[in-house]
Amino acid sequence: MEESISKVPIEEEQPQFKKNYQVFRFIGGNLVSFFGDQIYMIALPLIVLAITGSPLSMGIVAALERLPILLQPLAGVLADKLNRKRILLFCDAGRFIISGIMGILYLLDNLYIWEIYLAALVMGILTQLYNTSQFASVPKLVRKNDLQLVNSINTGIFQTAVFIAPGLGGILISIFNPGVGLLINSLSYAMGFLVVFSLNITHEKLEKGSGWLAELKEGFVFVIKEKSILYTNLAMLFSVFGTTLFITMLVVHLKLSAGFSSAEIGYLLSIGGGAAIAGALLTNFIKKAFTYRMILFTGGTIGGVSIIGFGLADSFVLLAVMNAIGTISAAIMSTCIVTIRQILSPEQLLGRVGATSRFMTWLLMPLAALTAGVIAETFGTGHAIVIGGLIAALSSFIYLAPSLKAIN
Repeated sequence: MEESISKVPIEEEQPQFKKNYQVFRFIGGNLVSFFGDQIYMIALPLIVLAITGSPLSMGIVAALERLPILLQPLAGVLADKLNRKRILLFCDAGRFIISGIMGILYLLDNLYIWEIYLAALVMGILTQLYNTSQFASVPKLVRKNDLQLVNSINTGIFQTAVFIAPGLGGILISIFNPGVGLLINSLSYAMGFLVVFSLNITHEKLEKGSGWLAELKEGFVFVIKEKSILYTNLAMLFSVFGTTLFITMLVVHLKLSAGFSSAEIGYLLSIGGGAAIAGALLTNFIKKAFTYRMILFTGGTIGGVSIIGFGLADSFVLLAVMNAIGTISAAIMSTCIVTIRQILSPEQLLGRVGATSRFMTWLLMPLAALTAGVIAETFGTGHAIVIGGLIAALSSFIYLAPSLKAIN
């Protein structure tokens, strides 16, 4: 692909990054939201284990959370046609209510597994819609030449939450109750709602097209023709399957197989988050020295091998080191992939390209989550994690596709 990558008509009236206070609020809101998500990631598996004692049940919950990925193309059309700010507000409000109700019910010892299944599905729908709309909104908040920087900072902010929240959340959960973790997550959505409400996210009404199906097709056609996006999506399809096996059983493995307490699980995840902050902050410097192609291949290979090491490790130190290596790789790769999609996509297709790409890369996540539960229930959590790491490592070879050479 020899075409220029400057395809996104960014609103250049946006101020320079140092004076762009709106994007600072956006990043700050994400920090709070990411903070709650990380506590939720510890609290929910512990609640499921407390109610059922079954890794398979956690696999079902994770599968239901990821099932709405199948609606990603529709979410992309909604993000392009409707007011993105209103979508973000609706999703934050809905998740605030659901997470809060689950937390209260668990504290009252009145939460049932079928209610968790239902809540996981609805939360998954809202999260997919939110992520698609947010992806499409970022280029409207900053100048084009600040996109890589903002994406890097946003990834760093996410990893800061991964660094701080699990350790603190683990302590709070061990002292109080996993239900408190869900209430904290609920409050983080309330804060996110207020931040989004304060942002000036412009909405441009698009001309009436030829219908929703035609617009869905337009997103798919663009991604298939844009080979750089297509091949990164194909690599991510298999990589995400492997990492989902790992992530689904992560807390369950540390609790059941390693025998860690809630606080120890939080400490271990926080160490990984701290390492990933460095990865996110190094992304800009690494990009100056290497191509996206080489960064993604190397990061994918190292990340997959680290997951294998995690599944085989049996001490806190080794588990922490393997997790840290994996999160560094993930932080670097995530920033690069998001930036590639944003700079190659026309503004009017941003929602659909983001949604189509997530659909293509996350399509197998529900199956992977359920598979993780079945493998863990039958053979053990370590086996599920090692298999996931092997799949993730092998998938990185797809990043060597020649079309990725053109993006620098």
